[in-house]
Amino acid sequence: MQHHVFIIGSRGLPAKYGGFETFVENLVTRRQREDVVYHVACLDDGSYTQADERGHFSFQGVDCFVVNPARWLGPARVIAYDMMALDHALAMVRRENILKPVFCILGNTIGPLVGGITKRVHDVNGRLFVNPDGLEFKRSKWPKPVRAYLKYAEKCMAKHADVIVSDNEGIQEYMERTYPEVKASQKSIFIAYGTDTAASTLTAGDQKVRSWYAQHDVKEEEYYLIVGRFVPENNYETMIREFMASKTKRDLVIITNYEGNAFFEQLRTATHFDEDPRVKFVGTVYDRDLLTYIRENAFAYLHGHSVGGTNPGLLEALSYTDLNLVLDVAFNHSVARDACMYWKIPHMDDASQTAESSPALADAIEQADELTRVERQTYGAQAKYIIARDYTWEKIVGQYEEIFTYER
Repeated sequence: MQHHVFIIGSRGLPAKYGGFETFVENLVTRRQREDVVYHVACLDDGSYTQADERGHFSFQGVDCFVVNPARWLGPARVIAYDMMALDHALAMVRRENILKPVFCILGNTIGPLVGGITKRVHDVNGRLFVNPDGLEFKRSKWPKPVRAYLKYAEKCMAKHADVIVSDNEGIQEYMERTYPEVKASQKSIFIAYGTDTAASTLTAGDQKVRSWYAQHDVKEEEYYLIVGRFVPENNYETMIREFMASKTKRDLVIITNYEGNAFFEQLRTATHFDEDPRVKFVGTVYDRDLLTYIRENAFAYLHGHSVGGTNPGLLEALSYTDLNLVLDVAFNHSVARDACMYWKIPHMDDASQTAESSPALADAIEQADELTRVERQTYGAQAKYIIARDYTWEKIVGQYEEIFTYER
């Protein structure tokens, strides 16, 4: 028997964007079982010219189908996209007489509608899986009405989904604590996010390496590094302020898409980072091999994410950078364990900070500056052990395929 899995909620394949898209691409292209058949919804961005008259195309052997909700819908377009994708998938199940399909929805966007969705899925003898992502309702980028909607959507998903898959133990604990029915019905599952572990193929003498370092006036082992989405909840302002307050002589290299972003000007006004030559916004690095080399050769990595589950950037930092200075919140603790140095934001209004003894980041940076290479490598060895044990894509894909193919 073939096990058909319909994935709804990412922007589609190939991955061009963030965490969900990367997750989907790795899940479906690293398939381990031949009896698992994936169907992935793709949001029409004008690039899917290879789609047939039904809107389908193949990506590395995976069935993809293109959905095109009207652009004039604005923010509601995301909801329309998920609902149209679901309609397409259900029609396909009926047309092709697919037995026991699995519908895997990423995120809580269509949460208020999920009661009716679950009924439609059960009508075709299917199961509904939901990955709630992080705590979306806490993200400061959303206005209050949207945050209220997302919180209500989360509640609806918890009530009606057949299985809740959390990619972080902190998220799983939150879901079970906040919605007792999730724990009581034993429909809560933890499966981590995965990450690559292959080292960079580049060497110090390669032209692209020397060009990048020269362009930004940076030297290997002489910079702290930040890589991530350029949003306030990742605590850029705190990290920049604390770095500037430290006495380190090393640089702060920030790899992010800051150009044309109003937040960049807000940060400049708030921190005056442009008056500190150590702080260097260097734009984006889309060359994967080069980015891995930059991670491998950082003195240390700074991680300030305060919202949500297992962040892909943290996994990559643990995989490639020996010393990581990580914001002390429960979600990060559940991933990094004792393989990093933690720092805290004084008076942070977040009960998930776990250790009163964690220093402010400026102090943590000065402590890090005093570590020997062997001490940094000791942290790195522990981090790589955690990644190899818990966060390889091979392990993650195997766990998903096990629950997708579980016979009821």
